[in-house]
Amino acid sequence: MADKTNSLSISENDLFIELSQLIEQSKQQVAVQANSAVTILFWQVGNRINQDILQNKRAEYGKQIVPTVSAQLENKYGRNFEVKNLRRMMQFAEQFTDFQIVVTLSRQLSWSHYLAILPIKTHEAKVFYANQVGNSFMSVRELRRQIALKAFERTNIADAQIIESTNIPFNTFKDPYILDLFGLQNTFLEKDLEEAILYDLETFILELGKGFTFVERQKRMIIDGEDFNLDLLFYHRKLKRLVAIE
Repeated sequence: MADKTNSLSISENDLFIELSQLIEQSKQQVAVQANSAVTILFWQVGNRINQDILQNKRAEYGKQIVPTVSAQLENKYGRNFEVKNLRRMMQFAEQFTDFQIVVTLSRQLSWSHYLAILPIKTHEAKVFYANQVGNSFMSVRELRRQIALKAFERTNIADAQIIESTNIPFNTFKDPYILDLFGLQNTFLEKDLEEAILYDLETFILELGKGFTFVERQKRMIIDGEDFNLDLLFYHRKLKRLVAIE
């Protein structure tokens, strides 16, 4: 009797876990779809206002119509449509002119991601960071950190050093790598850095970029007949190559 009761209890628990997973997956899908719909809506609102101002061809009209339509929309739909937000939507549509690209990116980028990207000066940098978020499922916080650390500029420097014959894709490496995230003092030793990297390996791999996998510490290898102990050895899945850090 006890065995039957235990079996029933396990079965009920398995069912509960399975149903919970279905519910959580559904909630996540709804959240993604809602986020995508909001981002697309904000682009359409900004684009429509931009078109209206362009058709009237008067700067004064643009100054008047935004506060006017904002007051109407805010009164009916809430603070999402206050003046400063409408101007961000207009800026969004002006900077990301290809609607199909916006639709594609909206599945990975939230409106908060775009708000972090909009102030960036060059279009190339904006596209770079947008793709980084899309490819790496980067959080808004991590996106802001990468912008502050000038990941785009550092990646461009690294790209300029790539030799065509190596077949290494652009945007694979950065130069230099910023390692102050470990909180080491200016006089740290190589061993201190190595230990700090291993202690917080996830953060270091995020700084390296997508595709890196940790292999081994102090890996012994024979190169051209000489013995080497590599401080840190990584494998890059996309390049299908080992990457040594010395």
